Amino acid sequence: MRVGLVQLTVGDDPAVNLPETLSLLRAAAAGGAQFVLTPECTNLLSANRDHQRRVLRHEEADETLAALQAEAQALGIWLLIGSLGLLTHDADGRFANRSFLIGPDGGIAARYDKIHMFDVNVSETEVYRESAGYRPGSRAVLAETPFAKIGMAVCYDLRFAHLFRRLAQAGAQILTVPAAFNHLTGQAHWEVLLRARAIETGCFVLAPAQTGFHPESAGGGKGRRTHGHSLVIAPWGEVLADGGTDPGVTFADLDLAEVDRARSRVPALQHDRAFDGP
Repeated sequence: MRVGLVQLTVGDDPAVNLPETLSLLRAAAAGGAQFVLTPECTNLLSANRDHQRRVLRHEEADETLAALQAEAQALGIWLLIGSLGLLTHDADGRFANRSFLIGPDGGIAARYDKIHMFDVNVSETEVYRESAGYRPGSRAVLAETPFAKIGMAVCYDLRFAHLFRRLAQAGAQILTVPAAFNHLTGQAHWEVLLRARAIETGCFVLAPAQTGFHPESAGGGKGRRTHGHSLVIAPWGEVLADGGTDPGVTFADLDLAEVDRARSRVPALQHDRAFDGP
């Protein structure tokens, strides 16, 4: 099966971002990809909460979601929309960071709300409080498709190995980790964490990423940088494809039999033991 990972450099206007996303979806399908994946924050990257409230929509009214569903149907592909920022009906007004798996009929096959919020002090000038604007999800999601069982995650989830182990033990063969990974932590941790998750679980890991500098036109925001390097990792830990730092599509061909081969060599998913302490 051929996969195509779409790498984007989005700004803070969903209407401006959408045409490039659609163009790269078409390029992925033209290159033979049957499963296409976009990064986290496919519709926009913005730190301005007031601006987000003005331009974000509820799921049922979101123009990006509707357009990508229609395009998946037109192209006859499976599509992982890495995530969209969406309005919710929560009393505190926080948004959802929601990943969607879209079938070739254009229907929503699965939804996953990012569980772990990026509340970190990367440096004196790089401070993030995702939970101030987004509410965390509470449910892990394993999606069944005709070609594989897919465990869904988003970006910062990558640092929580127990989530991926549970998905693999529930039957996941592919793990999706769409991201808008910070450029500093990305240089240090992105590849090694993705390879670790693949090795620990014996799964393919597909990680489409945002890349480059993301300007903010509203509210005088300073923008942010992301790491890029969309990666496809094999169940034994090899990097099969690296998208570098330019927007575009990265292709890889997956042999799902490699999942069983890796797990038969090191059946660690069957070796959990209860223990005491600390």
